[in-house]
Amino acid sequence: MGRGRRCGETAHRHRGGGRRPGEGPGRDPEDRAEGRLTSVAVHDVTASATGAEHPAPVAPAPPPPRRRRRTWRALEPLLWLGPATLLILTMVVWPIIEMIRTSLTKVSSTGLSEGFAGLSNYTDLFAEGDLPGVLLRTVVWVIGVVAVTILVSLGLAQLLNASFPGRRLVRWAMIVPWASSVLMTALIWRWMLNNFYGVINRLLMDIGVLDAPVNWLAHPGQALAAMMGVAVFVSLPFTSFVLLAGVQSIPGEVYEAARVDGAGPVRAYLSITLPLLRPSLVVAAIINVINVFNSFPIIWAMTRGGPGFSTDTTTTYLYKLAFDNQSVGESAAMAVVNFGLVLAVVLVYLRVVRRQEDTA
Repeated sequence: MGRGRRCGETAHRHRGGGRRPGEGPGRDPEDRAEGRLTSVAVHDVTASATGAEHPAPVAPAPPPPRRRRRTWRALEPLLWLGPATLLILTMVVWPIIEMIRTSLTKVSSTGLSEGFAGLSNYTDLFAEGDLPGVLLRTVVWVIGVVAVTILVSLGLAQLLNASFPGRRLVRWAMIVPWASSVLMTALIWRWMLNNFYGVINRLLMDIGVLDAPVNWLAHPGQALAAMMGVAVFVSLPFTSFVLLAGVQSIPGEVYEAARVDGAGPVRAYLSITLPLLRPSLVVAAIINVINVFNSFPIIWAMTRGGPGFSTDTTTTYLYKLAFDNQSVGESAAMAVVNFGLVLAVVLVYLRVVRRQEDTA
């Protein structure tokens, strides 16, 4: 009887699918497997939605900029500007500071400083009887040389821009006076103007202009005119090529449009060429003013400012004050005055040009 009961329970377990404890009644293995798959899928979906088990990959944050790199980028331009800045400070700013300091200092004939002099050097300078003539002559010298140089260079620029046989040779020949030493050029012209063996006297006598040789450098008026001619001769190459570059930068279509409108060569030059050459003219005029103001070699090599002080400009006059009169402080004051004159002329010229541009 007990054996029959055990057999019945065994058969019952086989019919019930061999359920384990904790399994629900009446479920076969396929249902249980499907239930497990469903629960796993739901768990995966929930986990992916909440990001608990499979978080989305996050891009790493960029590293913060390095301080050294920023510092190097900030200092890199100074590496390129440093040499030029040092050169300007050494060759321009420092001499100007020393010039002003010396003009306010009492300096002995041996070059030793004897203390602060205040404005006494300036009062001694303006008490010189030759100073008014020197200043007036300097203004005439600068305005005359610069004006003639620019006028002649305008014509040469147009000539060198035209097509003609040998144009390249003429351009090369124009560079020679500019590439040569100014002192050497002045000495050659002094020999050419000599009244005994000068080529100019001989040429003028051969063609019948002169009956006797003339000492061109013995009279103040003739000497100043001759030196101004040499200064123009030296300044022409640079000025002509600056204006030639400006002429070549003007588009040809502008001239074609003016020709279609009936403008002739003179009208086109006055209405087109000159206005468009204004930037080149400004550069040429400023550089020539600075160079002519400081053209010491021409005057010193040809006349040494003589006879007396009759052909002196500010540059040769300050040299004589320093080395002939042994007045270093007064010479420094003359240098400051000369520097102020250059600045004044340049600023006035720029003001006039800017006013013309505003009214144009």
